[in-house]
Amino acid sequence: MAKSFDLEKLIVDVFAPQPGEKVLVMSDLPHGELTDHEKWVERRKMAQEWHSAFQRLGSKMGFDVHPLLTYPATGANNGPLPESGEMDAQEVRFADILADANIAVALTEYSATAPLIGFCQKLPNLRVASMPKVMRSMEETALAADYTEVARKSHILADKLVRSLGARAEFSTGHKMYFDLRHREGEADDGQLHADKKGVRLINLPSGEAFSAPYEGELEGRPSQTEGTIPAMYDGELVLFKVRENRIVEAIGDGPHAAHMREYFAVDEARRNIAELGLGCNDKAVMSGSVLEDEKVLGMHWAYGLSDHLGGTVGIADFSDPSHAVHQDIVYAKGGAIEMASLVLEYEDGTSEEIIKDGEYTIF
Repeated sequence: MAKSFDLEKLIVDVFAPQPGEKVLVMSDLPHGELTDHEKWVERRKMAQEWHSAFQRLGSKMGFDVHPLLTYPATGANNGPLPESGEMDAQEVRFADILADANIAVALTEYSATAPLIGFCQKLPNLRVASMPKVMRSMEETALAADYTEVARKSHILADKLVRSLGARAEFSTGHKMYFDLRHREGEADDGQLHADKKGVRLINLPSGEAFSAPYEGELEGRPSQTEGTIPAMYDGELVLFKVRENRIVEAIGDGPHAAHMREYFAVDEARRNIAELGLGCNDKAVMSGSVLEDEKVLGMHWAYGLSDHLGGTVGIADFSDPSHAVHQDIVYAKGGAIEMASLVLEYEDGTSEEIIKDGEYTIF
């Protein structure tokens, strides 16, 4: 482990474990067609290191740590978790072990964020850090951030989203998009998961964003106004997503990636949902190829698919098959293939504010 990274300090800063609490560290395992690879091996090693760090702190601070929990990987980001996993070679039910934990940390290959939010909603004493595709390199970047500053910026941005009716985005390609933010609340993923945390008691770690699920048109007679064209770059191929009423209605492009996305959305209509507008604010985050860190880079991102874990309405039950469930982010960072030329928030009082210009925040 890099000497400059102090894992125990991060744990105390983020979780502030209390005497008498119980901690659970969990990771997923390759199986079948879900083949292992170097980064996944390293992530499981990190899970063991986090488990050991919690044990060391627990002996000093008076909290307990469950044995490391492992389970067969779901194969889908934010897909449903299996009924059970293993601890000390014994089968345990997720519902039982999470009910017996105050802090849970998931260092996984496939994101478990959405189902873990569901457990947090059922278990008021549980708070969770989800770390899908976390990498060792993040110990020198986003995990090493000043989390007091991360929290400050994320709440500034969340407060602005709370007051917003919509957001007008213009991309460096010249394409424009409007995100309807009516009937929604902004939230902060602030890197703070203390026992007194209010609201959603789950964070992604590394942290550093504010987000809102755009209005999905669920109110009778009030269709969503989310519409426009969103550009995305896949291995140098530009794909354009045409959006109407918060749904991706067409993936435009002549290349193989555009063809793949057309097939992908045709498999399940729920994947077409515009699920998130996010604003990254972790100064240490870099584009690493892992969405967990990429979405925390200074700038805007959006996602399609699941939204109920962010305050929207589209959940697992809206997919024709649970295995189709997805929440996929697309990030626009300064210096990337596509940047944000402008992002303007329109507020309830009739005013507006350009918070991003030429790929950089104007408010920090």
